[in-house]
Amino acid sequence: MDLGLSEEQEMLKKLARDFLQKECPKRLVRQLDESDQGYSSELWHKMAELGWMGLVFPEKYGGSERNFLDLTILLEEMGYNIVPGPFFSTVVLGGLTVLTAGSEEQKMEFLPKIASGEMILSLALTEPTASYDAASVKTKAIAHNGKYVIKGTKLFVLNANVADYILCVARTKQAKNPENGITLFLVDAKSPGVKCTLLKTLARDKQCEVVFDNVTVSEKSIVGERDGGWPIVKDVLQKATVAKCAEMVGGTQAALDMAVNYAKERVQFGRPIGSFQAIQHYCANMATDVSGSRFVTYKAAWKVSEGLPAALDVAIAKAWASEAYGRITLSAHQIFGAIGFTMDHDIHLYYRQAKAAEIIFGDADFQRAIVARELGL
Repeated sequence: MDLGLSEEQEMLKKLARDFLQKECPKRLVRQLDESDQGYSSELWHKMAELGWMGLVFPEKYGGSERNFLDLTILLEEMGYNIVPGPFFSTVVLGGLTVLTAGSEEQKMEFLPKIASGEMILSLALTEPTASYDAASVKTKAIAHNGKYVIKGTKLFVLNANVADYILCVARTKQAKNPENGITLFLVDAKSPGVKCTLLKTLARDKQCEVVFDNVTVSEKSIVGERDGGWPIVKDVLQKATVAKCAEMVGGTQAALDMAVNYAKERVQFGRPIGSFQAIQHYCANMATDVSGSRFVTYKAAWKVSEGLPAALDVAIAKAWASEAYGRITLSAHQIFGAIGFTMDHDIHLYYRQAKAAEIIFGDADFQRAIVARELGL
């Protein structure tokens, strides 16, 4: 059983690590944390020039035609460096949805612009209940004179403040089964009636409240089939969950590396603190969590990449990685001591990312319920 990366994948990993360490220092991360835009247009276009935005798109849409596993590798490196910006919302939530379910006309219009860095997308799914099930979708899209009028409020919409288009998940039909009657619409973010408000979050990521106040869209804006959008949502949620796990794996590795390096250098009582058994056990537990997170994440990513049933593996990966990231960053805080609890220390950035990643796409308890269901319980 070969669990290693191919030569091409190793090259992608090294290129991403080297590029991001140079172009995305923590100074820039902190600067973008404080800005309303939340990303550097210069860094964004450099990433586009490297082909990252279109990594998994076919060549005819301006992409590199790589697979989801390759995207997982790239996202791990982004998590290692805490890359701010709308890459996740544009490529994972938006681009993969259009690629999977969009019409040929939509693919030709949107994917080349995403691949070139010209277009930013977002997905508006969650509402005030903050749930990831079909029953929570209350936003309505009502057919009127050959068009649709969307009315409702979406919360925690990633990067909607800078998005050109928002994929809005709305209800077009009331049905006994809440999964029926869901439709996805590509909405121009500048349409009359779209109001976006930036929310203050712990991670300082750019999540927004988006109000759709009688927003009119054409029938051509529908992604997939009318009333048949929930399978599309489930597909994008599965991919997004694995993608978030990949970011978390990168973050856990960075926290471990920082803590181990510090334990080797920091001298107390005449010797490096890494020579004390308590610190050694902290680091050993962290390394175990990193390794476990990486294994379950890449197993899930491989299944998704191969088009195999992956619901169980994805839920296991998210449940494990969510809690592991929190444990690792807390242990790192203990190793660093008082300095680790200051806002100026890098480990603080990773702790905030861990808390945010823990709940997005469902926390560990939410994922355990899926695991139990998949086990037939």
